[in-house]
Amino acid sequence: MRVAIVGCGLIGGKRARALGSHRLVVAADVDPERARKLAAQNPGCEATTDWASATTRNDVDLVIVATTNDSLAPVALSAIQNGKHVLVEKPAARNVAELLPLHTASRNSGAFVKVGFNHRFHPAFRQARMLFDQGGVGPLMYIRARYGHGGRLGYEQEWRANPVIAGGGEMLDQGIHLIDLARWFAGDFAEVHGSVGTFFWSMPVEDNGFAMLKTAQGQLAWLHASCTEWKNLFSFEIFGRDGKLQIDGLGGSYGTERLSFYKMLPQMGPPETTIWEYPGEDASWAAEFSHFADCISQKQPPSGTLDDAVAALNIVEQLYRQSPRVNQ
Repeated sequence: MRVAIVGCGLIGGKRARALGSHRLVVAADVDPERARKLAAQNPGCEATTDWASATTRNDVDLVIVATTNDSLAPVALSAIQNGKHVLVEKPAARNVAELLPLHTASRNSGAFVKVGFNHRFHPAFRQARMLFDQGGVGPLMYIRARYGHGGRLGYEQEWRANPVIAGGGEMLDQGIHLIDLARWFAGDFAEVHGSVGTFFWSMPVEDNGFAMLKTAQGQLAWLHASCTEWKNLFSFEIFGRDGKLQIDGLGGSYGTERLSFYKMLPQMGPPETTIWEYPGEDASWAAEFSHFADCISQKQPPSGTLDDAVAALNIVEQLYRQSPRVNQ
């Protein structure tokens, strides 16, 4: 496929490197230097500051939207309306209301749309999902997960600290990955409880979010997203009646990605333990794009749809309503 990328920052660059045999033909960014730099790394690619033209060109089959949150939905909507397949980065919009028009447009155009929930495609999660689906841990009881970083000097001045651009803080940024992963294993949540707050950073969005989600069948997910973690952390634990799956690390500053499978023995006591480690480069970006390309070719819905984004954003918005002094 011929691909356009709108938003040529860190994530746009990662997406470009993950295209495999597909070809980047347009790199669009409001910063012309960023667009030129990404285009120069891809022979035959054109740089532009006009994102609208990237979504309407006849020589573009698929548009990757990797902008700030305020532009995700408008750019994706334009691409869908022009018949392009779309991979839009999470959270896909600042709120549910912005996201709903994409639903209607995608149904009318026949375009395939995927939301960038790349954590589903980390090898530890792919292995964990296979074991879970095979009944390795038995019926699900609950999930416990934490995701956090420590920010950096000037973090409170960045776009993620601006509610007009970002739409929210840490619960919307990293927390939406935890929500999506929890839904991926547990299904829909019937109850949403929690709180978000700003404890350290002087900014009008939350630096910590805490959620307790409950399914109609009574399974729980305890989630904490933080940008006051100081030492970057990722931990996701899935507890079943017969065992436990634990994913730690995502590579890089989060530490080596690792899956631990604790299988309960009939006599209980210390479990049978199997550990997989996945050192090296983060392969989730390439795996996600390859999956999406296959889904388009086979006319199958992808993993991580607009429905998933709507459900996750709905949970974030409920948490925000329970903490009304933040994100306003």
